[in-house]
Amino acid sequence: MAGLKIKELRPDSRRVNIEAKVVSVSEPREVTLKTGERATVTDVKIEDDTGSTILTLWNEDVERVRDGAKIRIENGYVSTFRGEMRLNVGRYGKLEVL
Repeated sequence: MAGLKIKELRPDSRRVNIEAKVVSVSEPREVTLKTGERATVTDVKIEDDTGSTILTLWNEDVERVRDGAKIRIENGYVSTFRGEMRLNVGRYGKLEVL
């Protein structure tokens, strides 16, 4: 499966397939969604040989990654949050720890 490189990501990228290394994982935090439900979210800095970006992980995916892990995202998408581009797995995407 041919994937993108981090430097090729754009704020409107969809159907993103990418492999990267986890550089750091922030402390998970609890948030309240618009629906009133509670969720756990964390920011993960990932990198490849072209650059780095932030991957936002939710709920069960939060516990799956560790510093130094190699991961693959299939069918992810890019959004902008607080002026910063972020990669997301999303409802239809898949996170695989290699």
